[in-house]
Amino acid sequence: MTFIWPALLLSIALVPLGILVARRIDRRRHGRVGQLTGTVSASAATRTRARDRIPGALVIAALVVFGVALARPQATIAVPRLEGTLMLTFDVSASMGATDVEPSRMEVAKAAAREIVEARPPGVVIGVVAFSNAGMAVQAPTSDMSAVLAAIGRLTPTEGTSLGSGIVSTLEAIAAAQADTPADYYSSRSPEPTETPQGVEPGSRPATVVVLFSDGENTEDSDPDAAARIAASQGIRIITVGVGSPEGATLDLDGFQVQTRLDEASLQRIADTSAGTYAAVADARPALAYDQLARALVSRTEDLELTALVAALGLVLLLAGVSVSLARSGRLP
Repeated sequence: MTFIWPALLLSIALVPLGILVARRIDRRRHGRVGQLTGTVSASAATRTRARDRIPGALVIAALVVFGVALARPQATIAVPRLEGTLMLTFDVSASMGATDVEPSRMEVAKAAAREIVEARPPGVVIGVVAFSNAGMAVQAPTSDMSAVLAAIGRLTPTEGTSLGSGIVSTLEAIAAAQADTPADYYSSRSPEPTETPQGVEPGSRPATVVVLFSDGENTEDSDPDAAARIAASQGIRIITVGVGSPEGATLDLDGFQVQTRLDEASLQRIADTSAGTYAAVADARPALAYDQLARALVSRTEDLELTALVAALGLVLLLAGVSVSLARSGRLP
């Protein structure tokens, strides 16, 4: 539990005030008992004085508890919840600037991704990864959809395509997100992207799904099929979304005319290897992702503010002190 120290010191400073109040109550009660010393035994008088101190003690305790409440105490607790992780992985290579789909492949992919984000069911966290000739994590998995939409909005076509690096970077982003959580965060934690454990069925982790937006062209040395096998070995399903047309378009890159077209066969292999599905971007509705994404019981640590609970305890103590005093003497402490 953490405290704001100045407020805590204030609560300690209130203790002497409570003691003074208790002594005043005790002197008042003691004077009344003294008037009866001729008829009341010493032991009975002692018991009376002890009982008469109860209201004052309760007032002191209430003051201390109120001081603690001013410090806004917090506790870190494990909160169970149903949660699934959806990673949106974007090809941001130069070919994604092609206009064989209007207004461009990149803008069409972003629009489809926004629809998925806006249809997010409760309990799903979403991350964003962009890749060209190397993978780059843009946004870690989060429940803050404004941050996810902002990350998608910043995407622009850049350089060459490395489908394999993009997939591996996505797996690394998933592993990094899990590394910041307790060991029981997922019902089965995934290994590092370089590991290939035996006995793990493709798609056996339904609480984690990757949606890959790409035209399927691979211009770098990394093998996308090998990367898909790594995802499959971790039980992570990849849903591939083809962006572009089979007829393709011609791009002007630094004065060179480059022909680019949608490679559906490559994207279909990636999906099949990881037990995912393939769809053209025109068919990439939110159900494509969420129908294949299950939510698992996980445990997240959260900071819970206890101010209200502590203040309620102080109020109970104060009311108890007042009630005891009224019951015994008909007066407030």
